[in-house]
Amino acid sequence: MATEVNTIGVLTSGGDAPGMNAAIRAVVRQSINKGKKVMGIRRGYAGLLAGEIIEMTSHDVSDTIGKGGTLLQTARCPEFKKEEVVREAAKICAKHGIEGLVVIGGDGSFRGATELAKHGVNTIGVPGTIDLDIGCTEYTIGFDTAVNTAIEAIDKIRDTSTSHERCSIVEVMGRGAGYIALWCGIANGAEDVLLPEAYDYDEQKIVDHIIEGRKKGKQHHIIINAEGIGHSTSMAKRIEAATGIETRATILGYMQRGGSPTAKDRVYASIMGAYAVDLLCEGKSNRVVGYHNGEFVDFDIIEALKMSKGISQQYVDVCLSLNFR
Repeated sequence: MATEVNTIGVLTSGGDAPGMNAAIRAVVRQSINKGKKVMGIRRGYAGLLAGEIIEMTSHDVSDTIGKGGTLLQTARCPEFKKEEVVREAAKICAKHGIEGLVVIGGDGSFRGATELAKHGVNTIGVPGTIDLDIGCTEYTIGFDTAVNTAIEAIDKIRDTSTSHERCSIVEVMGRGAGYIALWCGIANGAEDVLLPEAYDYDEQKIVDHIIEGRKKGKQHHIIINAEGIGHSTSMAKRIEAATGIETRATILGYMQRGGSPTAKDRVYASIMGAYAVDLLCEGKSNRVVGYHNGEFVDFDIIEALKMSKGISQQYVDVCLSLNFR
């Protein structure tokens, strides 16, 4: 059991996600409510190494819960994989009196947290990524907002696709995971959904589906393509050549990471941030907060990093069965 902390640091690392500010706000205010000092670390692990550390007050996080991005900013820090760099980071934490650290980010950020824990810094991870690709949790901060942003964009693309009787390929984010694509496929009623976990790379099936739909009077065809498959622009050219139907590709990109977080992302991120502080105040370390079976729980980070999860086959079956046939 690690010792209780008196000063808590908080940072956001890796890709930003809507709801991170709600988590930061919760960490700051829960810490202060428990009589702890709070230090905000700018630009993730890179900022920690650079000593970009400031004391935070309750006022500093006022009116931030509804803002997208992360007020502490974020950055990639590949050098944090080196033992000597982690050792130096631990020394910097000690210099600023940081005994406990809340790390808001993804798997890579958690690996950094577990290395810091080896050097005496109590660490708690909070899952923040729009990709929903962290094995230990059914929810990650930002996913809900990203999906809603993508859904709205795809609805608009369908309008213009119908007007021009086009086929539209819409590429959504998710890295190697297809969660955003799958949810959009169901919510937008897409005709085809291409998931890294399920796609067989047989474009002829898509071509046949488009032609079949056109014969039945279908005026448009929406294909949701996951980032893990990619190549949407070249795919559009091949499909247009094969079908004779005007085909356009739209890559939604980083717009999915921005915007005001949904109620779910605000509430869940707040609970997770507060829970992380509670764990530190109990003297716990090297844990990651998760959401499982309707409850907020925590896991050992090392065990959490070993966990994996797949796309729900039930969701895939529903998506495919409801496609236009």
